[in-house]
Amino acid sequence: MENPAVVTRTETGKLPHIGHLISTAFAKYGIFLVFGLMVLVAWMLSPAFVTPTNIINVIRQMSIVGLIALGVTGVIVSAGIDLSSGSVVGLTAVVAASLAQQPGYPAAHYPGLQLPLIVAVLAACAVGALVGLINGTLVAKTHIPPFIATLGTLTAIRGTALLYTSGRPVSDLTDDYNFIGQGAVPTGIPHIELPVPIIILVVMAIVTHILYAHTKFGKYVYAIGGNEQAARVSGINTDKYKMLMYVYAGLLSGIAGLVVSSRIGSGQAGLGVGYELDAIAAAVIGGASLSAGGIGTVAGTIVGALIIGVLNNILDLTNVSAYWQHHGRK
Repeated sequence: MENPAVVTRTETGKLPHIGHLISTAFAKYGIFLVFGLMVLVAWMLSPAFVTPTNIINVIRQMSIVGLIALGVTGVIVSAGIDLSSGSVVGLTAVVAASLAQQPGYPAAHYPGLQLPLIVAVLAACAVGALVGLINGTLVAKTHIPPFIATLGTLTAIRGTALLYTSGRPVSDLTDDYNFIGQGAVPTGIPHIELPVPIIILVVMAIVTHILYAHTKFGKYVYAIGGNEQAARVSGINTDKYKMLMYVYAGLLSGIAGLVVSSRIGSGQAGLGVGYELDAIAAAVIGGASLSAGGIGTVAGTIVGALIIGVLNNILDLTNVSAYWQHHGRK
């Protein structure tokens, strides 16, 4: 006959184990469940939400913030913060646009000269990476708190963008440049095309996931965020990898500036205002921790950005008054 005491101890021993597995799984994948529920509720509130055109529109709208958030996630994982990414978008937008104006345009920075598209693209990436290097140097070498350092560059970079353009928009851009933000490629499905900004986001998300999860750089960034002192003692050059993380975040913000300026067909110094807060929100909603480094994933960040996009979209579809919506929505 089975001993009841033995059965009780065995079952009691299993219960905490099962509960721990459930709590761990929810902590890891709960954001995906929340997103799924949001989509279901959005579908119930407005059947138009699940149309392919609307879904593509939602992803296209959040692609710019998503690009910034990919870099911000790594910075947060390293126990830092980047408040300058919105200003970087504005600066890279005007610099790239100035190199992509139609030849002969009266207000062109280079009248009569049409530069190859790659020049504008590389310029946007270079400017973003340079600002990231400045942020990383301030944080790693001078030990200024990341919040203060990037808050300072937020103002300085925005001012630089205004000085570069004298406060005027950079207009009349080439068709090749505008294709980056406005173009789309056929999907093989009738009447459905995939916008270029979504393709750029997907490519950069894959690259970023590989960088964070499968390279020495990513492992070191997580180690620094988890315990910087232990990482330093184990031989990791913490200053170097902090700087590289900010450079990569700046690069992604530069690409975002390129996309947003080509999407509206104009480079403006005021572009990107508030984007840094949306990007940080996407990263935190996706699981990154502002209070403790070493936590955060690319998949979580993308879902966090999608949650923001779905929320904004369903408010529009259900005709919620703009006064009830966030005043800084893009």
